[in-house]
Amino acid sequence: MRQEPIDPAGIQWTRVSPSYAKVRMVGWAIGALITLLVLSVPLVLVLTGVWDGFPLWLAIAAPAVLLAVEITRLVLIPRQVAAIGYAEREDDLLVRHGLMFQKVLVVPYGRMQFVDVAVGPIDRMLGLCKVKLHTAAADATAEIPGLPVAEGTRLREQLAARGESRLAGL
Repeated sequence: MRQEPIDPAGIQWTRVSPSYAKVRMVGWAIGALITLLVLSVPLVLVLTGVWDGFPLWLAIAAPAVLLAVEITRLVLIPRQVAAIGYAEREDDLLVRHGLMFQKVLVVPYGRMQFVDVAVGPIDRMLGLCKVKLHTAAADATAEIPGLPVAEGTRLREQLAARGESRLAGL
């Protein structure tokens, strides 16, 4: 993982599984297909003669533009997945993601309230999970998606233990 200007110095990032790109692509495909079907309704109605007043160029252009945008999104998914990472430090956990709009989130172990592991059906087929860190602040929930299940459960136990030990010291 490439060192970015917003990364703390000397951090060794742990990347998520490259298989997570498949999970993202399935989600992308479902959303793109539904949107494409909806935008293709005017084209079908114009071609069958049901909606004669609708311009044919617009009925063709809307799905074509959507298709071009969605193919661009598909190409970016592997790069977006490669930009996701985390690093365990002595007092906190760092989570990073984003290509264009990069973000590094620092979660102190003592502020964690609970850690959970979530697995969706596609994740389960690929042996992946998502670790969610919940803190005292309502809007400060960190997620690390695309972890192998063994790493996710190890991380959950490790973070819970570190959180309890830091909380006990307060």
